[in-house]
This record gives sequence, structure tokens and C-alpha cells, in this order.
Amino acid sequence: MGDPKKSTRKWEGPGHPWIRQTLSEEQSLMGKYGLRNKKELWLARTFTRNLRHQARSLLALPPAERTVREKQLITRVYKLGLIQNENGTVDDILSLNEKNVLERRLQTIVFNKGMARSVYQARQLIVHGHISIGGKRITSPGFLVSIDEESAIEFYPTSPFKDRPPTVVQNQSEKQEQVEAGGENVQ
Repeated sequence: MGDPKKSTRKWEGPGHPWIRQTLSEEQSLMGKYGLRNKKELWLARTFTRNLRHQARSLLALPPAERTVREKQLITRVYKLGLIQNENGTVDDILSLNEKNVLERRLQTIVFNKGMARSVYQARQLIVHGHISIGGKRITSPGFLVSIDEESAIEFYPTSPFKDRPPTVVQNQSEKQEQVEAGGENVQ
């Protein structure tokens, strides 16, 4: 099983890291999804690679065992939200890529739900403990959100953003009232 003090990597880097096209694709994905470093991208890539490998290994099994394991794998991938159809096939799993996994990260979902103005602000809200799933604080932006948990994403009860989300823009009269009440300059 391994020594707990010496954990193994959960990601595998590219075989040829200095190819211009690969570098530009990775850079654009990092900007689109607000990733901190390429390790987060490689984690998603490795995760999909492992799912595709499991799907390919099912093809070599006897038909009786294959149908049982295929249904289990498809159900698991559907619950993660990586495929859209619960009655999917192995081909749906084989067509997965890292973008499908990056779309299911908590950071991306918080941004897509309109709880933050940008993916970078979504990351900051998560890391600072303002986001919860079902009342439980989640501080990892890379948390993979299942379909069941997606509707339970909200601001943490003690967060100051619970009543006033950061996406709400103050109009000029509210700013003036705040300046008069607090005596501070708000811009």
C-alpha cells in the first residue's frame, strides 16, 4: 500500500513538455479556468486518462462481466457529471478530455453560477472559506462537484457575502450613503 509519509503523485506530466502547441494550449486552459499552475491541469489530464484506460480495459472482459462493470463505471462517471446521459456507453467515456473535468471543479461552477465576477475571484472566495456545499465549508478550488452537490453550493452561513454577494454592484446613491454613515471613502 505504501508509506503514508511518502505519498505518490496523482498526476503525470507531459512526455515532451517544451512543444510550442502544447504550451500554448496549456496556457489558454490555465487562463480560462483560473488554474494556479500546470499541475492542476495535469491532474485533470491524468484523471481522464485513467478513466479512459478503465473503459478500454472493459473491452477485453467476457460479456457477462463486462456489462456489470460497464454499468458501474458509467454510473460513477455520470454522478460526477462528466457525461450527460445516464445510459451512456463506453464511447462516451473514451471521448472525455481534461476540459470535462475542469468544468466540474468547484472554482468553475462557482463562477458559472454567478457567485463571483471572475474565475480568479471564485478561487479566492473558496480558499478564504466563503463557499460551502450543503453547509460544509470547502476550501479546495479543485474539488470535483458531483451532480447531487451542485445545487447545494452556497455562501457559508457566517460569510459576509451571504447577504451581499460580490457580484452585486453598488449604485452611486448606496456609495454616498455608505460614505456619509461611515465617514470613509468608498470607490
